[in-house]
Amino acid sequence: MPTTLTPDICVIGAGSGGLTVAAAAASFGVPVVLIERGRMGGDCLNYGCVPSKSLIAAGRHAARLRHGAGFGIADVEPDVDFRKVMQHVESVIAAIAPNDSVERFTALGVKVVQEEARFADARTVTAGDFVIRARRFVIATGSSPMTPPIPGLDDVPYHTNETIFSQKKLPEHLIVIGGGPIGMELAQAHRRLGARVTVIEAMKALGKDDPELAAIVLKQLREEGVEVLEQTKVSSVEKRGRGGVRVHVEGAEGPGAIDGSTLLVAAGRSPNTQALELDKAGIAHDRSGIKVSRKLRTTNRRVYAIGDVAGGLQFTHVAGYHAGLVIRALLFRLPASEKRDTIPWATFTDPELAHIGLTEEAARTRHGKIGILRWPYAENDRAQTERKTSGFIKLVTGRGGRILGVSIVGANASEMMNFWSLALAKKMRTRDIAGYVAPYPTMSEIGKRAAITHFTSATRKPVVRGLIRFMRLFG
Repeated sequence: MPTTLTPDICVIGAGSGGLTVAAAAASFGVPVVLIERGRMGGDCLNYGCVPSKSLIAAGRHAARLRHGAGFGIADVEPDVDFRKVMQHVESVIAAIAPNDSVERFTALGVKVVQEEARFADARTVTAGDFVIRARRFVIATGSSPMTPPIPGLDDVPYHTNETIFSQKKLPEHLIVIGGGPIGMELAQAHRRLGARVTVIEAMKALGKDDPELAAIVLKQLREEGVEVLEQTKVSSVEKRGRGGVRVHVEGAEGPGAIDGSTLLVAAGRSPNTQALELDKAGIAHDRSGIKVSRKLRTTNRRVYAIGDVAGGLQFTHVAGYHAGLVIRALLFRLPASEKRDTIPWATFTDPELAHIGLTEEAARTRHGKIGILRWPYAENDRAQTERKTSGFIKLVTGRGGRILGVSIVGANASEMMNFWSLALAKKMRTRDIAGYVAPYPTMSEIGKRAAITHFTSATRKPVVRGLIRFMRLFG
């Protein structure tokens, strides 16, 4: 006979968002059931952020060895043992995994059910031998790699982010379908580790970012030897030789074919909703995910959806942000609604690309007259010492110098975005940024220098100069 559980909260999905909700609720003594059909930690720990950044770090070390001459240190071609590189990736996952484990969450007081969850009706979920009737449900099932309808794809071996980190041999020629953040990050990492790499993008590579900044990243990748084909459609794929693949393309120069040893499909992600039987619970959804209000509530008032499965921005930190909003609502009945304009994102190429708020184009559409403030890395002393002078910061400002958006391309852009996330959340203005004291020398000074340029025009105004002359009369 099935076992009936009646917790206060039932969380479906043990990725970043689901784990945060479960841990927070349990810490307040709230009965929680957590259901996960796969590996604890979800996509981020096992197939996404953690392994990709570990591989990127290995590639970065290899690149540094090749470019020491500027510091008076001989350039060296690194001897890359790809099997050991992947052992490094696995060891990082293993080091973090205990924080997300069944044992840890059981110790916190969470009932963990390792089965697939399905809604039986608006108030009930089944999972294996369990029937769960909770006061509230939180769906945090994330997303999975999307497989585009390319003729022949089902007949060739290919990787997604869920399988690429299991390989033990460096690809001879990696072909990447998709020029978004995942595709470009993995393309550069594999190139730096010694693989030949070709990226095929149907539209513009890094097309969701400010094109002015994206161009700097693409220039660097091409200089490192990554072939990036934009405005190029994949028409079909087929096997070639023993384990190889041939990709047929249609580009500006007409049809062509690219032969490679390994194929990576990084063409977007799809929300994990298929197995949930959402219709039985009266939960509206479509191909983009579950429909939610700004409070992250679904069309079933008992059910919330957070993270990738709720559509919108698909980042681990967004799932964590959503989890915090839902906890406020579930435990404390506090008003909480999503504010997407204050959510940052970053692409961990080298140079890095980070953004928050409105882009220049979006700001002009919404506000009309805006200000654009820039400062280059090349005018930063720390960047000069590190020989990391490529890139700049771009501030988009509105009336009164209010900061509407920030984009950074360059070294440590993702780390700098922490500061700007706070600045936008607190609705700061350029005068606030210009007034803070930054330690010298740091790369983050570029933000303050950009903000100061907002006041440059005042130095040329006759009324300001006249006031200063008047004040000088008093000694």
